[in-house]
Parts: sequence; structure tokens; C-alpha cells
Amino acid sequence: MQRIERESARKYALDWRDEPLLKVECGESFEVETYDASTGFFKTPEDKAIPGKRPGFDRTPPLANPIAGPVWVNGAERGDVLVVSIESIEVDDYSWIAVGPRRGPLGESTRWPELSTEYTTKIFRHSPGKSGTTRDGTVHFSDKISWPITPFVGTFGVASDREVVTSLDGQGVWGGNLDIRDAAPGNKIYIPVMHQGARFYLGDVHASQGDTEFTGTAAETKSTVRLHFDLIKGKKIPGLRIEKPDSLICIHNYRPLEIAVETATIQLMDWMITEYGMSPTDAYCLVSTCPDFRINVYQMCKIACLDFVAGAEIPKKYLAR
Repeated sequence: MQRIERESARKYALDWRDEPLLKVECGESFEVETYDASTGFFKTPEDKAIPGKRPGFDRTPPLANPIAGPVWVNGAERGDVLVVSIESIEVDDYSWIAVGPRRGPLGESTRWPELSTEYTTKIFRHSPGKSGTTRDGTVHFSDKISWPITPFVGTFGVASDREVVTSLDGQGVWGGNLDIRDAAPGNKIYIPVMHQGARFYLGDVHASQGDTEFTGTAAETKSTVRLHFDLIKGKKIPGLRIEKPDSLICIHNYRPLEIAVETATIQLMDWMITEYGMSPTDAYCLVSTCPDFRINVYQMCKIACLDFVAGAEIPKKYLAR
């Protein structure tokens, strides 16, 4: 099986000029070893998020959020849709979160001064599950609080149309730093292709995360991701889509959040109308009346120029013809 080793997964931009690290066929499984968002800096609680001590933070934007790629997909052309199937994610034996002065929405808090005057790094131990791996293991937040590891890929995408964008704050219909919790094993991600070979990148895996990634970091970790691609030739979609076994999700990023929500909902209606035969009237009314219609707010943290990321989701059972 082809693999990108971790030491090669240290790029900080999605750049259509990069030489491919792998060339794969549709349906071919391969693996990517990823770094965490700090490129290995955070290992213990004593490793603080002080910019002057972090490698790469003398650059603008900083060299953070490393990714692996590009992966060349044989047969992919501009105007196709790349279908990314995440088969499995095995995370490292720990993850971390880091808060402190000028980090996140409470980095200048006067109500809780410890959040804005002290740098704090928390290390979360991971224990394996029944499989003997962390694929079904547990995150230990503390001695008393724990939850299942629910890993996902935080940054993914294909090379954008004309620009080079950073893995830290680049976002668009081609992907980027979106922190979508549903970019997870068992789900399919649909991405419009803009260059020959697609030129796919991946990194920034999380062991778990709540809605919005409020502090700006979640349970950041290293990982090994196994995945494969398929292609839909000559198909146009307005933006990113995710298909779960039982539901459909359309993704949009924008500020303010209400525009991201509205656009994601309209794009979901388009999917329902064009591919499931629903009338525009029924689609419009369904998203207002169905108790299982959901708006997922995946990312709403105040970092650099990141947009807010919303997903509109509907169960497939309501779309049966």
C-alpha cells in the first residue's frame, strides 16, 4: 500500500505547483501519516503556546497546521468531482489543546484573567479500545472526564483554482481549514476539481472536537489516515458536500454566520431537487418543517481571516423517491 510518511507531511500551503508525493488510481487505498497542528511542538504541559518560542512563528501567517500532499489522482480533470472516502483514522496516544493571551475569543478576557494572562497547555491521554487501537479508543480529559475518540480530518482539499492558499487560514469550495467533524471515517466528501490530477492535500486531524472549536484548538493529534478516491466525470457542484450513510450535508464558509447557513441550506435544496427529484416547493418547505433537519456550526473561532463554517443536513429517509 502506498503511503506518505509523516516527515513528508510538512507543507503549509495548498499549491498547484507542488510536485505530487503520490500518484493513485481511483479505488486504490493509501495511507497518510499526519502531524498535529503544531508540527510536533506540544508534547507536555510545559510546552506553552508562546509565539516567540514556537518554530515557524516568525512568519506571516505562521507555519502551523501542516498538511501532506499533493496526491495526484489519475484521470482527474478540471470540471470533475473528487469523491474522498475516509476508511479509517488511527490517532496518536495523546492529543493537546493550548490557550492563553491573545488566543481565541477569551484571549483578552478581564472576567477570567487566567485565560488572558497565563499560557496553558493540556495533554489528553488516549487509551485503546476493543480493537487494540485508538480507532475506537477513549480521550481522557482528566481523571474524571472522558469520552470516545471521534477522529476527523480538519484540513483537506484540492489545489484551488488560481491562488496559493495557506493551510492555516485558507478556505473555499475546494476545501481548506474547515474543521468539519463529519469529515470522518465512513463518510464521503465531494470536492470540485480545479486542476488536472486534482492535487489533494490532507492534515490537521483531531481526536475530538465540539461545535465551533471555540478556543481555536481542539484535541489536536498526530494520526494515520487511510482513504481512497473515486471520480464523477464532468459533474458540477456549487460547493463541498458530505454524504453520510444516512444523511446529506452541504457545506459553506462565510462571515457573517447567517450567510454561511443560508447558502448551505440553499445548496442542500439544490441537491435534493436536482438529484432526488424533489420539487423546489417541497424542498423549501421541508427544510423548515422537518424536525430532523439540522444546521451544524463546525467552525466559528476568531483566528486570522477564517470564515465561519456551517453545514445544512437532512436525513436520506425523507428523500426516498
